Amino acid sequence: MDQALFEAVKRKELEAVRSLCEERPELVNRRDAQGNSPILLAAYYGARDIVAYLLEKGALLNLYEACALGKLETVRSLVQQKPELLNSYAHDGFTPIGLAAFFGHEDVARLLLKLGADVKTASYNTMRVTPLHSAAATRQLAIAELLLQHGANVNARQQSEWTPLHSAVHNKQAAMVRLLLEHGADPLAANDRGLTPRGMAQDSGDAELIALLG
Repeated sequence: MDQALFEAVKRKELEAVRSLCEERPELVNRRDAQGNSPILLAAYYGARDIVAYLLEKGALLNLYEACALGKLETVRSLVQQKPELLNSYAHDGFTPIGLAAFFGHEDVARLLLKLGADVKTASYNTMRVTPLHSAAATRQLAIAELLLQHGANVNARQQSEWTPLHSAVHNKQAAMVRLLLEHGADPLAANDRGLTPRGMAQDSGDAELIALLG
């Protein structure tokens, strides 16, 4: 039944989740073999109704889940209780500030930065993404600007040697491209396939991106 719950979450089947949790209420706080809780998995899959239901049913949040869900006061309380968690890693290798950036919670990101979160730390997994990579990949312009103001490395490399600028061009997000360039992003940085942001822009045929990247 435990696995059935996680599969129902992945399929975004609220009624199935509801049925399983009504039968066994303790399932709301179970974790799968990878360490995911149902509520974190629901957040990753964008199942907001399931997130709301699990919260209603008493799902307990650790710091990483609170960052992913944008629960500002819970984040504040948990970091105050255990400051050493501020720059720690979740079971899947992401930092609190990285999760806040990926899920687009600017208020949580601001709090974590105020408390001293490290903006340069990459995820402890094969992706090796910094918070700026996450913000660029998910089109979080305000958070990207905030991270850069706090010293994020604009040319940091993640898996496959992608920089944040690669992601911004891939997303055809001109405002993000402009922001990154203003902070020194390298348009000629090649990834492991030899692709540069400038080359990607030219291949896209997007006039605004081509103008920005030369």
